[in-house]
Amino acid sequence: MRVTDRSLEDAVLDLLGHRAPDASVCPSEVARAVHGSGDEGWRELMEPVRRAAARLAARGRVEITQHGVPVDPAEARGPIRIRRPAGPAP
Repeated sequence: MRVTDRSLEDAVLDLLGHRAPDASVCPSEVARAVHGSGDEGWRELMEPVRRAAARLAARGRVEITQHGVPVDPAEARGPIRIRRPAGPAP
């Protein structure tokens, strides 16, 4: 499979679609799923996955979090998680 920006974005949304509504995914999970091989090549996809998540966040499709708190993807340093946006309070 050729890795494109779109395929990374689709992989993020696909993984979230198979999780509970309040669950999140780690960029490494997305990278491993896209890479699809047991070798360490998935590591090269980590930054592209973070950029894909940032694009999705800019469109309101996901939130980027650190320690469970939404953060600006441009300001995030270190480990992040990706989740669906929090809905309006009931």
